[in-house]
Amino acid sequence: MKRFFLNYRLAVLLMLVFLLGSCKKFLVEEPVNSTFAGAYWKSSGDLRSAMAGNYALVRDVMNSGNWNPSPRYFMYGDAIAKNYFTIQYNGDGLEGIQNGDFTFQYNVENFGDWTKYYKAITMSNIIINRVPKVADDLLTDVTNPTKFKNEMLGEAYFLRAFTYFMMLRVWGDVPVVTEEYDDPISAPELARSTKKEVMAQIEKDALQAHELLPWQYSLVGNAKVTANKGAVNALLAHFYLWKATMSDVNSNQPDLETVDKADKAIDEILNNGMYSLTDTSNYYKTFEGLSSEGIFEIAMSENTREGTNQHIANMFLRTAQLATSGTNSRCYVNADYLTNHFYKIDQVWDWYWNTSLQQWEWKAMPSQVFDDSDIRCRRNFTDLNSDKPTCVKYQSVVYRNPSQKQDAYVSNNLIVFRLADMRLLKAEIALYRNQVSKAIDIINEFRKRNGADESAFVDNTLSKDDVMYEYIIERGKELYLEGHIFYDLLRTRQYSNFVPWLSESRFRQEGFYWPINPALFKNNNKLTQTSYWRGKV
Repeated sequence: MKRFFLNYRLAVLLMLVFLLGSCKKFLVEEPVNSTFAGAYWKSSGDLRSAMAGNYALVRDVMNSGNWNPSPRYFMYGDAIAKNYFTIQYNGDGLEGIQNGDFTFQYNVENFGDWTKYYKAITMSNIIINRVPKVADDLLTDVTNPTKFKNEMLGEAYFLRAFTYFMMLRVWGDVPVVTEEYDDPISAPELARSTKKEVMAQIEKDALQAHELLPWQYSLVGNAKVTANKGAVNALLAHFYLWKATMSDVNSNQPDLETVDKADKAIDEILNNGMYSLTDTSNYYKTFEGLSSEGIFEIAMSENTREGTNQHIANMFLRTAQLATSGTNSRCYVNADYLTNHFYKIDQVWDWYWNTSLQQWEWKAMPSQVFDDSDIRCRRNFTDLNSDKPTCVKYQSVVYRNPSQKQDAYVSNNLIVFRLADMRLLKAEIALYRNQVSKAIDIINEFRKRNGADESAFVDNTLSKDDVMYEYIIERGKELYLEGHIFYDLLRTRQYSNFVPWLSESRFRQEGFYWPINPALFKNNNKLTQTSYWRGKV
């Protein structure tokens, strides 16, 4: 951890100098001044500070959300799936996204603006361009300058790939820029690159990062909050599955060759053996961060002054967990989510219509009922008997003014990729290959491990489609509020069961992508609106 935080203040200064202020190009770069170009890249500390700035910019991408807070990573990946939780009305129109309406001014201006993404990409581009030019004899405190520079480059390639992957899933076609422009005022205006071109760049960057990065660092904690081979493989797994299923939305048949690439990436993680599932007795530690299960996380430790008041937890927690919250949070868990995901089969007495006798009968029948025995239900949610249950998955609250319980910040790391996610993806891959029994075994392994009632185990007689539904149920239990849900539903074509506003027709028109903020057109005449939203925004 020390690697990134010793030079945090310098990194922040770097970002302010280069990436803030007025600019008339969508890249939102500031001109690189001579002081930076001539004096900054002179030591290993300079390079580490630049890289710390790159991570900080990516963190800002994922957590920014104006005053709500409404951190965008979770809004795109979770909130759109309406059946999982409800955003209560607050006057800004944020709740409209759960009905598929992205046109509220607040939503368009905030979630339709990709400026922050390009700030992060710009920083990656600067590092990729500058690091190879740093003379080895300037890196006097580095044992192996070549290895050191390769790791810096690998991290920058990974962060650029990851940033473009986030953009790909939100907007589809986005401008691809890989160059560093000394003077962005004269930088060329770029049109939106096709999804195919964006995917090609993501793959190229990720594979480059895979070649350059190690599995482990000398400081163990860095393997969680610093890109390594594990992080790259996890990104590639998600990327390849997205490419295999979403390149052609008119087909429900995934490209199996690309699925195989995802499987290979996951196997590299599993075979390495450096990750293990968190013991269920310490379940909460997974979401504090730096657990044995974490593959890649964004650091948010208040110990290093990097806690955030923009965390998704701020939208859910109530006074019992967060003193500055009210008793009625902005968001709450849908009761239907709980009963549909955490269930067991029991004998329920009720009136049933006997068709042959043409009369009602009072009898017991096997029925699905709520079951809170699963540890993911018991530890992630409270107020289960109310009409507005609370998600407490993230509750590592630190008060900067502890005596008054003021200046509250959530210090749970943002868990981007973890081992459970990878192991569940193996079930999805098995289903694409028609290996239904293998998928069932993986799902049941998760249910057994987390204490679900045996009656909820998936039966071997279920059809492939039914098992895919149970797979999504399992993803919904395991990865609630981790930024994956909506994308899972799109890949597996299960969206109709959980996203009422997304019809098949709208899906085929790619109406799940976001519009871009029309304000961006003022600075780039080559931009066009996302196809589904033309004439609507």
